[in-house]
Amino acid sequence: MSTLRKYKKMENALYSRLSARLGTAMRSLGAFSRRILKAGRQKLTIMFIPHTEKSIFNIQLSFFALAGIVFAFGSILFASVFFTARFSDTNRRLQSRSDDLKTSQADVDAFRDEANNLVTAAKRFETALSGTLARVGVRESGPEAAVQRGDLASFFETDESGSGGVREIGDLRKVTDYLEKSVEPLKELGSLMSNQSAILTEIPNIWPIKGGIGHVSMYYGQNENPFTGQWYIHKGIDISTFRSGDPIVATADGKIVAVGFDSGFGNYVIIQHSHGFFTRYAHMQSFAVYKGQKVQQGQIIGKVGNTGLSTGPHCHYEVHLGTGVIDPLKFLNIRASAVAESDKAK
Repeated sequence: MSTLRKYKKMENALYSRLSARLGTAMRSLGAFSRRILKAGRQKLTIMFIPHTEKSIFNIQLSFFALAGIVFAFGSILFASVFFTARFSDTNRRLQSRSDDLKTSQADVDAFRDEANNLVTAAKRFETALSGTLARVGVRESGPEAAVQRGDLASFFETDESGSGGVREIGDLRKVTDYLEKSVEPLKELGSLMSNQSAILTEIPNIWPIKGGIGHVSMYYGQNENPFTGQWYIHKGIDISTFRSGDPIVATADGKIVAVGFDSGFGNYVIIQHSHGFFTRYAHMQSFAVYKGQKVQQGQIIGKVGNTGLSTGPHCHYEVHLGTGVIDPLKFLNIRASAVAESDKAK
């Protein structure tokens, strides 16, 4: 019990001290507030004294009123500065957006120009492609009337009443559609050209001397034998470069079936080609191939020489088809005609 009384007494003492201090603080706060109110109610007189003889104008304001005016003025000034900064920032953003819009407009204009250029180029392409396919006998896919009429109406009719990008997008879609439909004819044309190219490499039709140099010193057919002076049938052509050592090439793909020497032909090579063709190259200085070797068109097989019965360095060149002999110049004309047709198609 004595301990309980002791704690109770301590609690009462602590409460009394806290109450006394709180009371003192409240009284001090009240006294400070009264001083502030008293000071704030004091009046200030603002006098306006004109330079003329007019009466003096004065205004009486309390400190509270003056503080309110100062606060209001400061608030207005702060608001003005704040909104001015916001306006400047917004104005900068609008200017930036305006610049971006101008750039975008320029890009759109450039896109339209390029779209128009693409459509124009596509029209030229369509005309050229139609002409090329017509020459080689390849028909364009699809039932479009433009192919039948020979014009561009069904592919490139554009809606002139459309506005802006809508018309350009329509044009690009038409171009895309046409190009997609042109894929198959182009594939067929490529296949045709590949087959033609393959045939040209299988038929002896290029100049036997590398680089196309030399000239025909004796043609195929009836000629005077330079050794006997009698007329005879020359079964090939003689190509002279006025010197030995110039490379001789295979005039078509094939297989070497003979590499040897003959008293008349001197050093010679015979190549077997597709479709029953054989070619002979005679009076060679040296060989660059062996029997059984496969060669490709344009591959070097030896060098121009003066071996056998020969009046000077040259290459005697023959073309055989089956058991017959053919003028080699006719096949050289085949190559020239194919190149000419290709140039016309372009």
